[in-house]
Amino acid sequence: MKLHIQQKIFSWFDSFNVYDDNGNKVYNIKGQLSWGKCVKIYDMQDNEIGMVKEKIISITPTYNITYLNKHIGNIHRKMFKLIGPGYAIDYKGWKIDGDILEWNYTIKDKNGNRVAKVSKEHLHLSDTYCMDIVNPEDAIFVVMFAVAIDAEKASRKDKVDVD
Repeated sequence: MKLHIQQKIFSWFDSFNVYDDNGNKVYNIKGQLSWGKCVKIYDMQDNEIGMVKEKIISITPTYNITYLNKHIGNIHRKMFKLIGPGYAIDYKGWKIDGDILEWNYTIKDKNGNRVAKVSKEHLHLSDTYCMDIVNPEDAIFVVMFAVAIDAEKASRKDKVDVD
């Protein structure tokens, strides 16, 4: 199953649409005003199904993941990582492997099997990612972790721009 996350160009907060391969919108992601980054994920009936929220006080950037109003795990930036994406996922034993720019990565389960491959699509006006997900039941979770990684990278970029 392939899904595409596309950041909305004109929005006050980080907001995205998620489309299937046929161009049908499957999720709507809306940024929220809060301390730290926060986005909520909605289905096409406008029901909130998930949330990605930055934890304000933590040693490394950490994002809590909520699904159907239940905390299911988190993702955090590793303190020391020289090559590849420096993230750890606390959900079902998943792990992340990828390239040094953190644009292309693979999420694997605890046995090393591929859960999803996430790739940044270039030549777009806004951040756009393609996700190739093995099990459609994992789709919403892959979307939430991809959005959390994008939020952390954007926060890091904003800090560099301010310095």
